[in-house]
Amino acid sequence: MKEKDMCGANKTEREAPPPTPTQTESQENSTSEPSDFHHVIIVAAGFITMFMTCGIVFSFGVYQAIYEEMAKESGTPFTGTSSSIISLIGTLSIALMSMGGPFVSAWAKLYGPQPIIMFGGVVFGLGCILASLSEYIWEFELTHGVLVGIGTCMAYVPTMSVCPTWFNKRRGLAMGIVISGSACGGMVWPPVLRAITTQIGFRNALRISGCLNVLFVPISGYALRWEPKFQAKLHEQNAGISKKTGWAKVPLVNWEVAKSKKFVAQALGCFLQSAGYSTPLFFFAAFARSLGYSVAMADNFITISNAANFVSRIVIGYAADKLGRLNVLYATTVMSAIATFALWLPATFAGTTITIKAGEVLFIFFVIFYGAFGSAYISLFPASLIELFGVQHFTSVNGALYLIRGMGALLGTPLTGLLLPGQSALSSVSVYWRATITAGVLLFAASMATLWVRIEASTGRGRAWKI
Repeated sequence: MKEKDMCGANKTEREAPPPTPTQTESQENSTSEPSDFHHVIIVAAGFITMFMTCGIVFSFGVYQAIYEEMAKESGTPFTGTSSSIISLIGTLSIALMSMGGPFVSAWAKLYGPQPIIMFGGVVFGLGCILASLSEYIWEFELTHGVLVGIGTCMAYVPTMSVCPTWFNKRRGLAMGIVISGSACGGMVWPPVLRAITTQIGFRNALRISGCLNVLFVPISGYALRWEPKFQAKLHEQNAGISKKTGWAKVPLVNWEVAKSKKFVAQALGCFLQSAGYSTPLFFFAAFARSLGYSVAMADNFITISNAANFVSRIVIGYAADKLGRLNVLYATTVMSAIATFALWLPATFAGTTITIKAGEVLFIFFVIFYGAFGSAYISLFPASLIELFGVQHFTSVNGALYLIRGMGALLGTPLTGLLLPGQSALSSVSVYWRATITAGVLLFAASMATLWVRIEASTGRGRAWKI
């Protein structure tokens, strides 16, 4: 009597004797169970990718301050340009980093994450190099904004999608380490970019960072592949999808999932948090300059924030595994809103109702606390999606939520920047109070949406508190 093997070939029992238990266990362990070495490689490659791409994007505050200075000079690409238009460059990068999520998720699902991440590094580098050749503000928007944003998206979204599939119990810690690469980059890149700018100009700073991305991101991206069991499930889902035409098909979220309260709450939280999150990051250096700090010291505030960010992402990731990812997600989002209202808002009254010294102290504490808690959302919300929506919906939900985050970033920071009149961002702290309140309200509303997710996730779990 004949039977089919796994490949569909007909074989007799004599031709294909059943493997012994020892052989079966050995095969399963070699193909299904990743080793600790695999875990280390995935985390290290993810860290490098985030360091090179997001680390530079989140250091845009350095360029914001440089371009603000050039806006007051004659004969520059930014002469007479408002803070809102300048901040749109960085906003486009951050917005497109997320808005392309559905497409990039589909490509990574169909073609594998490796070629997508590798090509993303090339696009990022090309955007920086072309920006170094730009002469008009709209050219900077297209190159330093759009191209860099697309390249970051192609590297960032697959990286954040791949890493959770390799971990279970330590998923929060692993994601914390990976995403801390952007914080580490945010510590290293600001002083490096400022030093290069001071010595040989901002255009060479763009060229050097672009070339480094073309070199390092493809190397790290080559190591970032799907976990074998997850890859097998994707192979089943991709059955019947043509690789020639499948690139244009975006995986839509299942309707039952999309209309669930959990998804609505998570989407609302993503939008609101993204709309409020970037404003402080872009204006750290500019606000410090308005307090009277030197150019070099003002850039150090970006480094200080990312140093706090680097440590907290690992600690918060570990705490999320122990205390519940949604619990920690809610707590950190609340803390970012509190820091904005309790520390940054009072600092905007320095020199009027409070002394300049008090304003400086408040701002220093704000930079540290916001750096520690503000970005925790970015690493924790993807880590919770598998538990909330299941493996079968992970890629589609992840892509849709990144699109929503991008929309929030695209609307939030430019509209908030309109609250800063003229070219006053470097000269007066008092003009920031409206922008500060707006960012704080958005972050507080995001924390309430996160609490809603936590409540919905606890439904049917009795008195379980670790969620």
